Amino acid sequence: MGALNTNAGSVLSNDERAALISELSANNTAAGRASVLRKVAEDPGLVSAETNKAFVLMQYFGYLRRNPNDAPDSNHSGYNFWLGKLNQFNGDFRGAQMVQAFIESIEYRRRFAP
Repeated sequence: MGALNTNAGSVLSNDERAALISELSANNTAAGRASVLRKVAEDPGLVSAETNKAFVLMQYFGYLRRNPNDAPDSNHSGYNFWLGKLNQFNGDFRGAQMVQAFIESIEYRRRFAP
């Protein structure tokens, strides 16, 4: 359970972790393990963190047509900036003015210049 929680970004509280350990101890079958795994995967903290990461990645693929570490960024600095900003606004991309910034970027506009 410790490795699963760590790999998920330590999203479980101590109480949640203890409850899942108890459930796993009481029902250590494939179905019991699958149930515990699903509960971790559906944890709101994990869903939020992964949704934000995927949304920022989608912006790079969709608007800029590149990976976040392709030139001109080679160290994910832009990706990390936008992920931090999106997290700061609790996933509200409108409040973070994220889509607007991608559309107004020189890199995006250059794609459509004559």
